[in-house]
Order: sequence, then C-alpha cells, then structure tokens
Amino acid sequence: MTLSVGDAAPEFSLPDQDRQAISLADLRGTPVLLVFYPFAFSGICTGELCQLRDELATYTDAGVRVLAISTDPVFALKAWREQQGFDFPLLSDFWPHGTVAQAYGVFNEKAGMAVRGTFLVDAEGRIAFAEVNGPGDAREQSGWKDAVAQLAA
Repeated sequence: MTLSVGDAAPEFSLPDQDRQAISLADLRGTPVLLVFYPFAFSGICTGELCQLRDELATYTDAGVRVLAISTDPVFALKAWREQQGFDFPLLSDFWPHGTVAQAYGVFNEKAGMAVRGTFLVDAEGRIAFAEVNGPGDAREQSGWKDAVAQLAA
C-alpha cells in the first residue's frame, strides 16, 4: 500500500553514503523530498538524479531538503555520489533490506529493490505529494516542482 497525500510520513533513520545516520524526525520543521530509486549506476536512475542535481536550487531555495534512497549498500552510494557530484545525501536502505521502502509502499519484493517513489513531506511530517512510477518508467519531475512551489506559497 502506497502512502497518500495527508498521511503521516513513516519515520526512519538510515545511513548516508558516509555512514552518517539521517533521520526524518531530526528534519522535522523542514520540508523533505524523498526520492526512492532502484539502483545506483543504472541508466534511468543516473539520468533522474543528475537532473535533480542540476536543478537542486529549485528545492533548496524553497527550503526543501532532498534525500535520495535506494537499497544499495553505502559503499556503492559513496562511489556513485563521487562519480556524479551529487550534492544531496544518498541513503542506504540496504539492511534490514528495504524496510523504509516497504514502509512507504515502494518496495518490489521479487526484485529486492525500491521502485520509483517520490514523496514530499511537509514541515509537520505529513505527505504533501506522492507519486509512484514503475522501475522502467523515468519520472517527470515537474510534478515535484509544482508541489514544492505550492508548499512554499
């Protein structure tokens, strides 16, 4: 079951690419864009996260923190972040495998990966935007930008 607008965002604490824990509770008071993706170094995921990197100011200028989440181990995330120059944390939902993706309803059990789920969590911890795309379907990011603009208004 995927989360809907108005639902409370499930809390989590995950290690980033540098093994530093980042928790949603610690970010309360700040809107957060959660971008779940299948795998580091894969073609569509690289394209999506590079677009996010290139347009990051759209989110940060509105006061939104961006967190990208996959089931990859931290070592792969660190290498990918360095290769691509991502300026936002890459969180590892590796172990227990996919627990956070499951809580958000975006875990593909058969493939052992997150699908393309995007959630904007408002400052109070509620889902303000939710979108889920299939593994092979690249996301159109204009919906995220519209949701951020509405949140900032």
